[in-house]
Amino acid sequence: MLHYLAPVIAASAEWLERTYAAASTPVLSAWAGIQARQATTVAAWLRYPTVVDAALVAMAGPGGAGRLDALVAPVPAPAEPWRSWVDEVVVSWAACLLTDADVARDAVAAAVTTEHASGLALDFRPLLRPDTIETRAAALLRHPDLVRPVAGLYRAELLARVRNADAPPTTVP
Repeated sequence: MLHYLAPVIAASAEWLERTYAAASTPVLSAWAGIQARQATTVAAWLRYPTVVDAALVAMAGPGGAGRLDALVAPVPAPAEPWRSWVDEVVVSWAACLLTDADVARDAVAAAVTTEHASGLALDFRPLLRPDTIETRAAALLRHPDLVRPVAGLYRAELLARVRNADAPPTTVP
């Protein structure tokens, strides 16, 4: 059920958009938001690849934005309810996808094999191949130096997940 991950995807994308907002117009802001939403969708599908995983995070909650806020903001963030649905791993993985085209391509390929993508017609072009306007809209969101502290938190885990996506499940003897 796709709705299980909807709050995590929405809150994580919102966190990225607010933290790395650069768009000067509503249209550019919308284009940046699309890219953030696509990156967090792929990241969430990889982090919680089955419906059971997604249902469990919906019941338990993902942990919130506290650590991320402390990492990037000199002033404490306001206590807004949506912040409790931010998943720091999803945000970190999304930041990696936004700043590294090769990792994004491999992650999308892995994400489309999850239960969440089954039966859907998917188009991740804004994430994978942003045009000039999309690139301008998400200049800060895609800036590797700016997002490095966030992207670096769980980059190794993302790379391990993406590299092992093709591997058959291992059994413990």
